[in-house]
Amino acid sequence: MQGPLDDVVVLDLSRALAGPHAAQMLGDLGAHVIKVEHPDGDESRGWGPPFVGPEGDISTYFLAANRNKQSITVDLKTDEGRVLVERLVRRSDVLIENFRTGVLARLGFGDDRLRELNPRLILLSITGFGHDGPEGGRPGYDQIAQGEAGLMSLTGTPGEPYRVGASIADLLAGIHGAYGVLAALHERGRTGRGTVVRTSLLASVVGVHSYHGTSWTVGGRLPVANGNHHASIAPYGAFHCADGMLQIAAANDGQWRKVAQLLDIEPNIPKYATNRERFAHRDELISDMEKALAAHDRAHWLSALAALGVPAGAIRTIDEVYGWDQVRSQGLLVEVDHPALGPITLPGPPLRFDGHPARDHTPPPALGQDNATVLTWLEAQETGAGGSPT
Repeated sequence: MQGPLDDVVVLDLSRALAGPHAAQMLGDLGAHVIKVEHPDGDESRGWGPPFVGPEGDISTYFLAANRNKQSITVDLKTDEGRVLVERLVRRSDVLIENFRTGVLARLGFGDDRLRELNPRLILLSITGFGHDGPEGGRPGYDQIAQGEAGLMSLTGTPGEPYRVGASIADLLAGIHGAYGVLAALHERGRTGRGTVVRTSLLASVVGVHSYHGTSWTVGGRLPVANGNHHASIAPYGAFHCADGMLQIAAANDGQWRKVAQLLDIEPNIPKYATNRERFAHRDELISDMEKALAAHDRAHWLSALAALGVPAGAIRTIDEVYGWDQVRSQGLLVEVDHPALGPITLPGPPLRFDGHPARDHTPPPALGQDNATVLTWLEAQETGAGGSPT
């Protein structure tokens, strides 16, 4: 057993990031993922910089979303390609696609046809703005969705919206899609039938508005960007000290009193006694704290706050994160042997299962490298010989 989904076959017809990320998550859990690519390859193979490898043509973007997969090349616009995909659909448990609404049906794989080919198939369909509704079928990329779904209005400073640095709409859609697939697999165990799971970049961002959403829908208060400080809690954010910045999160009055004592601020004066009052006087509070924090460097304050049990931390660069022993201890880096690059390190999966050893991971595949292997497996399945795709 390489994971809890070791008996699941996933047919990944998606490209770019949202769908491939969902498929990679399922692959991390042990599923056998067959990535179906146009002969020209997933478009993200051409996204960079940086590019690496002997020929300087391997996209690190592609490497981020395609570990634990096999790659086969298929032209879905040809009869031969469609027949091959039909054969694969019959032997798969999950199909993932992120075409624009209607494209898969025009290629001959509408919902009814897929159900006819394999009644147990679970289809994960990821779109930009949803498959129906007044703007259903509208094309969507991550930054467009971040803006349209309100996320950029909450990021940055008032009057200056910013995109989240990661492609968070794509990644959230992949995460939501993967957990939808897991629920559908569970349901199939009871009913014996597959289903269609739908999500979108729009739905995935709106789905994590959380307290920003209820601020408006219940409280009637329009959330705005708060820079590096929390929209509801104070003090909770990034503060300047003698040699840079650190973050302090005092989420309750007890933690606040510890911070105040450390910084020689009176915690119980009316303007600072409760979170409601501290938030109302947040600018003044930040100023008072930064005057005190200016006396020492970040290392001093982080040590002192840790001794008090107050949540605090540095603001790390990506290289510092991957050099951090804590990150490595959590299995968040995996080593794979890439056929062109040799041993490389990839960001690892965010889940661990007690009692199960860390699984072996395979590198993101070269374009079409598994054509023969997958065809051999498919023929064995069709003749009743069984076996896995790998």
